[in-house]
Amino acid sequence: MITFEDVVKVYPGGSTAVDHLSMELPTGKTTVLVGPSGCGKTTSLRMINRMVAPTSGRILIDGRDVAGQDEALLRRGIGYVIQHAGLFPHKTVLDNVATVPMLLGKTRREARTAALELLERVGLSAEFAKRYPAQLSGGQQQRVGVARALAADPPVMLMDEPFSAVDPVVREGLHREFLRLQKDLGKTIAMVTHDIDEAIKLGDHVAILREGGHLAQFGTPQELLDQPVDDFVAGFVGRDRGLRSLSFDTAADLPVRPLTSAEDAELVLDDAGRPLGWRRGGAGPLEPTAGVFTTDDSLRMVTDLAITSPVGVAVRVGADGKADGLVRHHDLVDFLAARRDRRAAERGA
Repeated sequence: MITFEDVVKVYPGGSTAVDHLSMELPTGKTTVLVGPSGCGKTTSLRMINRMVAPTSGRILIDGRDVAGQDEALLRRGIGYVIQHAGLFPHKTVLDNVATVPMLLGKTRREARTAALELLERVGLSAEFAKRYPAQLSGGQQQRVGVARALAADPPVMLMDEPFSAVDPVVREGLHREFLRLQKDLGKTIAMVTHDIDEAIKLGDHVAILREGGHLAQFGTPQELLDQPVDDFVAGFVGRDRGLRSLSFDTAADLPVRPLTSAEDAELVLDDAGRPLGWRRGGAGPLEPTAGVFTTDDSLRMVTDLAITSPVGVAVRVGADGKADGLVRHHDLVDFLAARRDRRAAERGA
């Protein structure tokens, strides 16, 4: 657990970056710090590993004040991933990852063997080991940066806008890789981002900071979307926070209609029962389904499919890809309204 106890950071000249910040980042979970420019999120992150010293207050890791620990030893036990990976340009990928284990006393062979395993874990094959950072794409460099941060198997990881320097397609892949790794490893992670969508997607908990380093709200993504504490938080998470909140519920309980229930169009299937598209009035060209969903997908995805479908119908498929039900957009609206009323009643109970 990482604990901030009434932490203040005032820079020379009187500028307050962090103002009496108190919060607890749970063990084994990802906590994302997000907020506008100048809210102190990166300063707060850098105080955890003593790259920045607080003016007052304490920061503790598992009950131990970081101020009383040797800086070098403290940092070797904390993985650190930054925006542009921060790799050593003169070292190969393999030696970049092996650096910290060697500092901790492993032999060169032991460190390199462990580094190869880590590269595979972050989705890079052994063929990348002998390359240099300049020979990698931005997304590949970020993967190496994550592998290097994991190399000493630290219980704590700090990530400062680790995915912001890559394009949206690569970022989506890195997000999936990050969630998979965290599910397997269960590190205590503090992450900084300026992107509220990224914070909601990756964080178990989110700390929203306002300018001047004040904590506006701390909670789960669902809590922030459903119950923002004030207009600032509501505005920051976005006017479409209701749509974002659908990301946290699956379509498992969503009722579907039989495949024959579309009103003015026929769902055309291949010989295996997989959807090919819609045909209106029994004739004319096929129109795309806009995609399909399974019971494991989110209500947000189903909503998007119903909206973008040419006939206003989302198609559900089973594990074998066969279509097994339809959701019309007005059925989805009825389901979401009932869901809203049920949650309101639960909060009022």
